Amino acid sequence: MKNEKQNQDLSWQHPGGKLVELGADKLSDAELLSIIIGTGTKGKSAEQIANEIIRKFGGYKGMTNQPLENFLEFKGLGDVKIIRIAAAFEIARRIVKQVLEKNE
Repeated sequence: MKNEKQNQDLSWQHPGGKLVELGADKLSDAELLSIIIGTGTKGKSAEQIANEIIRKFGGYKGMTNQPLENFLEFKGLGDVKIIRIAAAFEIARRIVKQVLEKNE
């Protein structure tokens, strides 16, 4: 029983474990974004970076039309991580477009 608890605690050290155990709908915006970011830097976790981004832009809506260069100001975000974020937003945009087209 103790090993199960230890394994459960370890899986929650990253939001991915929380997603697996509770479902994506139980994660905060920052936790979801941190999964896309992947890794942090020395002294700053991916979740801390995600929180900074969410605060700066006021949430996902504020992030949507930002030039990619605006993300370079966040320590720990390089080209690859910014491209991942941009790709995730484009996937979301396409999903919304397809849903709206289907409902017309």
